[in-house]
Amino acid sequence: MRRIALFLGTNLAVLMVLGVVMNLLQPWLVRQGIDVNMAATLIIALVFGMGGAFISLLMSKRMALMSTRAKVIDSPANETERWLVATVEKQAREAGIGMPDVAIYDAPEPNAFATGASRNNALVAVSTGLLRSMRPNEVEAVLAHEVSHVANGDMITMTLLQGVLNTFVLLLSRILGQLIDRVVFKSDRGHGPGYWISVIVLQLVLGVLASLIVMAFSRWREFRADAGGARLAGRQNMMAALQRLKSAHGPAQLPESVEAFGIRGRVGGGLRRLLMSHPPLDERIEALARGQG
Repeated sequence: MRRIALFLGTNLAVLMVLGVVMNLLQPWLVRQGIDVNMAATLIIALVFGMGGAFISLLMSKRMALMSTRAKVIDSPANETERWLVATVEKQAREAGIGMPDVAIYDAPEPNAFATGASRNNALVAVSTGLLRSMRPNEVEAVLAHEVSHVANGDMITMTLLQGVLNTFVLLLSRILGQLIDRVVFKSDRGHGPGYWISVIVLQLVLGVLASLIVMAFSRWREFRADAGGARLAGRQNMMAALQRLKSAHGPAQLPESVEAFGIRGRVGGGLRRLLMSHPPLDERIEALARGQG
């Protein structure tokens, strides 16, 4: 639950910061004689909602390398590194994308992730634990899964989705805040104390609902990346890789900034599942066995 709380806290903190900036900006515009109508509010919400999401996307590779301390393979130093680069190069060519940077990060847990600003400017990284615990055909399938994430444009799609939802939260909280202030608190202008309190509460509630939507999409794209990995590396190899991950002990440790893009994520049952970025491995293996994804 601590990871879920951190995820929610991070997303809500971003929304709250954006909201505070908007709250400060709107009165300043009014003092400058600028009429802040609904159209202007929408534009401001778009700028802050989409802008924050795209800044995160542009910084994703750098942040992923810093947070995991991954080392990009510029010049392969051994046979394993040469094989990794050659395998990703072959899969990228088959998937029709530019060659991603290939990196290794030191971690005992078997995991891998992909991130980057575009299909032709991406990063694929694997942990030392994954290289030690998996057979070559399984590692190849994991790499294919991550290359499929890049080819599917998942990083960009997630960014667009998060940006649209951020905009929706920022805008709707203000519309409802004005309504509540006028109807409940009887404020003539709709910007009294009731407005500010309502906006803060609504941003928290709507922010949680937005996170549920983002996580639902994240779980769906894992099935799609598994199917893409099966096409690039073979269905049996992809299923074997997921089975190997299922047998791994310990948590799927990855920094919050890239956890949603790891091949192995945290899952749970009941209400907790609604906030998980990955579906259970059993369901992913079953989907592959049925030829779905």
